[in-house]
Amino acid sequence: MAGLKTIFVLSLVAICHGQARGPQYSVPPAKLEAIAPTGWLKVTLPDDGFSLFAFHGKLNEEMDGLEAGHWARDITKPKDGVWTFRDRAARLKVGDKVYFWTFVIKDGLGYRQDDGEWTVTEFVDEQGNPQEPGPQASTSSPTQRPTPAPTRPPTKKPDPPCKPSETVVQGVTSVCKGALVFNEEFDKSNVKDLDNWSPEVKFPEEPDYPFNLYTTTKTLTLEDGDLNINPLLLENQYHERMVYEELDLTNTCTGQVGTTECQRKAIGANILPPVMTGKVTTKHKFNFKYGRVEVRAKLPAGNWLLPEINLEPRDNIYGVNRYASGLMRVAFVRGNPSFSKKLSAGPVLSDAEPFRSALLKEKIGIDNWNKGYHNYTMIWKPDGVSMQVDGLPFGTVSPGEGFYHAGREHAVPHASLWHKGSVMAPLDELFYISLGVRVGGVHDFPDSKDKPWKNRGNKAVFNFWEAKDAWFSTWYDSSMKVDYVRVYAL
Repeated sequence: MAGLKTIFVLSLVAICHGQARGPQYSVPPAKLEAIAPTGWLKVTLPDDGFSLFAFHGKLNEEMDGLEAGHWARDITKPKDGVWTFRDRAARLKVGDKVYFWTFVIKDGLGYRQDDGEWTVTEFVDEQGNPQEPGPQASTSSPTQRPTPAPTRPPTKKPDPPCKPSETVVQGVTSVCKGALVFNEEFDKSNVKDLDNWSPEVKFPEEPDYPFNLYTTTKTLTLEDGDLNINPLLLENQYHERMVYEELDLTNTCTGQVGTTECQRKAIGANILPPVMTGKVTTKHKFNFKYGRVEVRAKLPAGNWLLPEINLEPRDNIYGVNRYASGLMRVAFVRGNPSFSKKLSAGPVLSDAEPFRSALLKEKIGIDNWNKGYHNYTMIWKPDGVSMQVDGLPFGTVSPGEGFYHAGREHAVPHASLWHKGSVMAPLDELFYISLGVRVGGVHDFPDSKDKPWKNRGNKAVFNFWEAKDAWFSTWYDSSMKVDYVRVYAL
């Protein structure tokens, strides 16, 4: 139907306006790419004031005039100044040729770029960096045809041939190497329609005791294909002096009911968390062990804000407290300008220094990392964890003879629990994806003259709130925006 619609619109525009008699305009050339590891097709066109972009193409077969083709798609909205068509079910091979034509509507007139030809010569990631093809996209197949949309569900086993993968996905008996096992584009209209995610509603506590609560009230929104996670002042959503009162989340609480995770009452300087933020996880929908995780996101900017783009343990096999069962940060940048050129990622296996950050790898940016979107990648293998940003590696963490030995050398009390696992313990169990924004807390910001609270102070939250005028004025770009999340099998 999309192809017929385009041809109808094209014909109608030509009849009513007359392309040959209208103002001369050359459609910018479309860029075609084969995306590793599976060889799916990505087509992009820079926006030039268009109201529609259409792509029509055939694989290894020339187009017969303005036929719809095997690919026929109308795109009605650009994103970040680019019109994009994706077919994630396509399995292009080196040597394949795509014949295509494109069509745009600009200022009410229709324009075509005809007789397009493109040959697959290499595979790239979504930033255009050359990549090795996956096992299903390594040889040429001139007679192959792309599978039309809709694409198959991300957890469905790809068509043969299938090479066994090191990746384990909960509920899936067999996973093929290189398969896309999880994909979230945030292209729904309502957060409630995100089937892969569950929101957190609670007061987070141990081990970092952040100065926020998690809720769904205005903190989680979808806009232009992004998940937006927005930190908001509690008093702005309720009323003045709400931090000195009581708040009961029991009816919707995802924490332990009957505890301070679900209900709080202010007592003296022990006030309610003054900030509301959002957090979503795949804990009840998607859990996995080992894989390549890619997240394209814009991190929050503002004093004392912290992004949460993490992998968290499903079952806490090695213990619940102090990160005994591990945490993996896919991307972590403090929101203060003085910190925001430093990106860190990797495992966190203790709440306390020096082992808390001992395994994190850092990348110093030319500019602040939270000024724009970046692709953050973590490759989690049975023999280590490596990190990339925008396709460039910046660190690898190897367990050596086991994290148990490194933990014991740093006097980590729960390190002895890892001895019962593999060398990767505690990072050898099922983990889930979490996305959120945290505020303050007692571990991630070192004490300094500019910080309004002390990490060991018994009035930390109160002192933070008293300094509101100083930090809230910096929250003009405080939302975390997530474009997509993908997990590939290794």
